[in-house]
Amino acid sequence: MISDRLKKTILNVLHLEDFEIQDDTRADEVPGWDSLNHINVILAVENEYKVRFKNIEVLKLKNIGDLQKLVDSKTN
Repeated sequence: MISDRLKKTILNVLHLEDFEIQDDTRADEVPGWDSLNHINVILAVENEYKVRFKNIEVLKLKNIGDLQKLVDSKTN
């Protein structure tokens, strides 16, 4: 399940007031989430959670649920 904190971080980067984000939501389904904003989202998540992702970890992400799992693995 996507945390409110992760959802808020993503929406802030994309300048969206609200958007339904589920575990299986892919980046290309979210308005404004293009390749440039993908980098911005990842950097914002790293800053919000005070974690660092390896490039290979980011490349393996298939959806936002995977991003949540990666964040959880770094913070728990």
